[in-house]
Amino acid sequence: MVGTGENFPHLGESSAVGQPAAGVQPYYAQRAELLGQRYGSVTFEEVHGGVLDLLPPAPAKVLDVGAGTGRDAVALAQRGYQVVAAEPVRELREVAQNLNPCEDVRWVEDSLPALSHVHGPFELVLLSAVWMHLAPTERGQAMERLATLLAPAGLLVVSLRRGVPPTDRMMFDVPAEEVVRDGEGAALRLVRLVEEGADRLGRAEVWWQTVVVRKGGE
Repeated sequence: MVGTGENFPHLGESSAVGQPAAGVQPYYAQRAELLGQRYGSVTFEEVHGGVLDLLPPAPAKVLDVGAGTGRDAVALAQRGYQVVAAEPVRELREVAQNLNPCEDVRWVEDSLPALSHVHGPFELVLLSAVWMHLAPTERGQAMERLATLLAPAGLLVVSLRRGVPPTDRMMFDVPAEEVVRDGEGAALRLVRLVEEGADRLGRAEVWWQTVVVRKGGE
């Protein structure tokens, strides 16, 4: 989630700078309640203001990948969307049910790069602070899978945590240009690149970008 911490796809073995890193999922499982409070300190509209005008009209089908404690999924449901929230960590899903209960969000235990328990098509797929946890060898596969889940003209929104990665979990500094190239390889064309700028939690070493790509069409 932009400026509010990070979600994740899977367990990792090493950090982007080659130092040992704690498993990604255990890191978030152990901090689930704290992260729930952190993620809730800013609103969906504050975090994703640079792309709100691109959202498809409700009641479109939306997939929130790495949904964490549910802030974005619930906000989208409240806007009238049909929302599937994919989150692999049980502790985060439990926090979501306590902090952000919403009967209109369907939770699924699933993760990138496979997302094997999710079935499209979706008019919108959101990855908020997730992509930086994928290893380089996984990103192409993940992008291909996301492309198959998109409806024709569907949008993929990917927010990117930029800056030197921490060493306590697997994370990579992935530039927007790489995401755009991966998208092009999966027949997704660039719609918008948003330079979000400074971290909303005041971390000087962290900044954010958001990439929006569309499946086919104009």
